[in-house]
Amino acid sequence: MTNTDHDLTTYCRRTAEQAKHASAALAVLPAATKIAWLRRSAAALRAGGDRLSEANRRDLAAAADYGLTDAQTDRLRLTPERIEAIATGLEEVAALPEPIGAVIGSTVRPNGLRIDKVRVPLGVVFFIYESRPNVTADAAGICVKAGNAVILRGGKEAIHSSQAIVDTLAEAAAATGLPEHAVQLVTTTDRAAVGEFLKMNDCIDVAIPRGGEGLIRRVAAEATMPVIKHFDGNCHVYLDASADPDLAEAIAVNSKTQRYGVCNAAESLLVHADAAEELVPRVGKALLAAGVEVRGDARIAELLPAAKPATDDDHRAEFLGPVISAAVVDSLDQAIRHINAYGSHHTDAIVTRDLSAAERFAAGVDSAAVVVNASTRFNDGGEFGLGAEIGISTDKFHARGPCGVEELTSYKYVVHGTGQVRG
Repeated sequence: MTNTDHDLTTYCRRTAEQAKHASAALAVLPAATKIAWLRRSAAALRAGGDRLSEANRRDLAAAADYGLTDAQTDRLRLTPERIEAIATGLEEVAALPEPIGAVIGSTVRPNGLRIDKVRVPLGVVFFIYESRPNVTADAAGICVKAGNAVILRGGKEAIHSSQAIVDTLAEAAAATGLPEHAVQLVTTTDRAAVGEFLKMNDCIDVAIPRGGEGLIRRVAAEATMPVIKHFDGNCHVYLDASADPDLAEAIAVNSKTQRYGVCNAAESLLVHADAAEELVPRVGKALLAAGVEVRGDARIAELLPAAKPATDDDHRAEFLGPVISAAVVDSLDQAIRHINAYGSHHTDAIVTRDLSAAERFAAGVDSAAVVVNASTRFNDGGEFGLGAEIGISTDKFHARGPCGVEELTSYKYVVHGTGQVRG
């Protein structure tokens, strides 16, 4: 091991141990203290706009050197409106009900024991995420609201902006009595630091990666603690035999085009054979008019000559851009089988006027969110009323779907007795 390796390991170990110590204090911290910190942080971010903008200018100046696209550079940019949105987001988290200590369920046994199921923090969250400064504040806010300490590993492209935000949150913490190391930003851009933290399951309770599939698969492979994740978002819109044509067009187009580079955008379109003659030309032309390339099977090509041939890989793909795969299916059951085989278990929608078809689809599709007669783009913590989210999970254990404050908690049983002993 070189001196540099040794220094990196020491830095990561110290950061993790500080987070573990802070998490113990956070677990018993009064709700009022967390609320005061969130509100003071929001006010400080508004007041520190010049400080944040100066740090952001440094990141924007280096964007070209990192090879960022115009869209990526725009997501990196902190405008006054975006700073206000970050501050408002923290205030919305502050207004959420306090999760810690809430009794999820309670029973009284025949022997008089009262068994309470009580919500508790996870402990320490290691969060690895893309280069978006607003995510730094969102993640810090919801982790602390849920009683967790958080170690933030953002992209190097936003390091100055993220540091300015975390410094502001730290100053608010000192003023309100929040533990000093409740929120820590990994200050080294060395990618090896991620591997170091993923070994530290004695201090870190859960890892949450948010970014490209390569990063998420690396974290899932290397982590020695549980991981909350989704790999990709091949989301489907299925137009059933009874689909209203106006709804079918509006929902398919919005699901695909409202925003391309997000995990809940539609990447695949399925159309029931009984409605294909009407819906494929209508919806297909609307997608083409919006600038979307349609890649379809043979039956799609017959009804939409402008469509390009689709490969098997196309039906599995997360395009994250103006491309969609399309296929005609002979039945609702075939649509369900197709989605379960080719999808990513993220978000899948049905457009139908048949209640029984909607119920069968909702029961049969194995995804974190199933949407009936609405856009896939609604699978989002804010849209679900959860407040800010730290990501969307396609896992089946612990958390599934948008992960907000409650999803960043666990529970324990508290047993109340009056002297009972077991015979």
